[in-house]
Amino acid sequence: MKALRRNTLLCFAFAVIGCQQQPAAPKAEAAVNHVVLCWLKEPGNVAQRALIIEVSKKFRKIPGVIDVRVGESIPSDRDIVDDSFDVGICLTYASVEDMNAYLEHPDHVKAAKEVLGPIAKKIVVYDFGG
Repeated sequence: MKALRRNTLLCFAFAVIGCQQQPAAPKAEAAVNHVVLCWLKEPGNVAQRALIIEVSKKFRKIPGVIDVRVGESIPSDRDIVDDSFDVGICLTYASVEDMNAYLEHPDHVKAAKEVLGPIAKKIVVYDFGG
């Protein structure tokens, strides 16, 4: 009888301990993504596309920038795909504050003014976390 009571108490204790909430693991900060789509005043201009790509790759050196991906639009026959832009740029940051610091950084401001401004007809930006 003592053994049955002891085993019952042990099972109850293990069940209670096993059901206690474990501390949550610290949440990883969600990345901030800054997507820039560029349409040129001269659509398809190979030299201008290359210039935007070259300048954008240099943004990797700006503090707070985790990653830079840049390239030309991929032609598509799918109705859901907008392939009308010339160059797409995607930058990743750890926080909105890092993105805002990048936007004000002299290298970014200079590129926007001296490169994109003169050759881009339209620029669309999408910012999202995740």
